Amino acid sequence: MARDYKDEYKKFQSSTKAKKDRAARNRINRKKKCPPGQEIHHKDGNPRNNTPSNCVCRSIKSNRGKAGEGGRTKGRSHNYPSGRKSSSTGNRKRS
Repeated sequence: MARDYKDEYKKFQSSTKAKKDRAARNRINRKKKCPPGQEIHHKDGNPRNNTPSNCVCRSIKSNRGKAGEGGRTKGRSHNYPSGRKSSSTGNRKRS
């Protein structure tokens, strides 16, 4: 089954909050350049808080890694419109 980008945008990225968060992330990415293989990490998890003390460059793997490694925490909300759960386990088998 092909990925429906239009539908994904409508469901998760078209809210005012998501647009403002994305704009803030884009702003800091233009302002602060990270070496290849790294990206901006917001220490407090708030993408709109672009103060220099809150933004550091981290490897993509550690920034998007598992909980405890500095990445997202499964089941925790991450700037999605209300009514959507952040966990995207889909139909994966659980062990």
